[in-house]
Amino acid sequence: MKILVIEDEPKTGSYLRQGLTEAGFVVDLVRDGLDGLHMALNESYDLMILDVMLPSLDGWRVLGGLREAGKDMPVLMLTARDRVEDRVKGLELGADDYLIKPFAFAELLARVRTLLRRGVMSKEPDMLRAADLELNLLRRRVTRGGRKIALTAKEFALLELLLRRQGEVLPRSLIASQVWDMNFDSDTNVVEVAVRRLRAKIDDDFELKLIHTVRGMGYVLEAPGQ
Repeated sequence: MKILVIEDEPKTGSYLRQGLTEAGFVVDLVRDGLDGLHMALNESYDLMILDVMLPSLDGWRVLGGLREAGKDMPVLMLTARDRVEDRVKGLELGADDYLIKPFAFAELLARVRTLLRRGVMSKEPDMLRAADLELNLLRRRVTRGGRKIALTAKEFALLELLLRRQGEVLPRSLIASQVWDMNFDSDTNVVEVAVRRLRAKIDDDFELKLIHTVRGMGYVLEAPGQ
C-alpha cells in the first residue's frame, strides 16, 4: 500500500518514511503543503499523513483542497498543538484521525493500519451479483431470480468466494483453505460435496447454470456475457 507523508520537519519526515518503509509500505515524503496537495490530487495513495504546520499551504488548507476535489483517502493529521478546537477543526474538514506530537511510532503504525482496514472495508460492495443471482453481504441473504435461497454458513462462504473470484478457476486446495481453513486432503471429498449441494440450490431449478466444474483444475462461477 502507498502512503503520502507531508511533513516539513526533516527528522520527523525521515523517521516516518524509514519506519513505514520497514513496515512494508511504499512511502512518498513531501515537505511542502502545495507540493503535497498536488501529488495527492494527481497520484493514487491509500492514506495520507499530514502535518498541520507546513510551508506554502498549511495542513488545514491541504485537507480542505483534498476533500473539495472529492478525494476520500484516509487522512491522519499530525500536530504539536493539543487544543480541542484544533482537533475539532481537523475532523470537521474531513480528517479521519488526529495524533499529537511527540508520538510513539508504534501508536502511529497502529492507527495507520486501522485506517487502512477501515478504508478497505468501506470500499467493499454490499452486494455481489452474477446474472440473476444476488448475495447480500450485510443481510446475509441470497436470491436468484427474486427467489430467496436458504444456505448454510459454509455454503454462504463458498458462494461468496466464488462470486468474489467469478470467472476465475479456483482449485480445490484454495477453496478448502479459504472456506474451511484447512489444508487440502486428496482423500476427502468435502469440497466436492459442498459444491454439489450449493449447485443443487443455485443452479438445478434454473436454465442458466452458473457453477461449472473444470476437470482436473477446480470450480468456477461464471455467467455468460459478464
